Amino acid sequence: MAITTTWSVESMERTTSDGGVFSLRWELMAQTDAKPIYRSTAGDKLTCTPDPSASDYIPYADLTEADVLGWVYESLREYTIDEDHEFVEFTETAAEAKARVEADRTAKVQKQIDAAAATASGMPWTPAPAA
Repeated sequence: MAITTTWSVESMERTTSDGGVFSLRWELMAQTDAKPIYRSTAGDKLTCTPDPSASDYIPYADLTEADVLGWVYESLREYTIDEDHEFVEFTETAAEAKARVEADRTAKVQKQIDAAAATASGMPWTPAPAA
């Protein structure tokens, strides 16, 4: 039974004057590909600070889900801070952050599978239900 992960953008808010996206909601779902279906989701709201004058700014009409998910992966990067609680450096890439979150959700689904395999129902005096 394989476990697949699916990232999605659930909603976005933008200013109508310049199309700058200032808020979005994302979700990651990990689930089995066969019945019974086991699943675990993660998601959050991401606040953005659009800058139409930036060289990497993408006009709203040209955005793809992959572009926006790239922002999400960047936002999930872990980092270190100093004793004054100031940012020092990132400790992982966006791809590593994405993989870390996927691994966490996949592990949660596997835990559900393992728990189900470790239990059974029925009574010793009746035949076991057909699988």
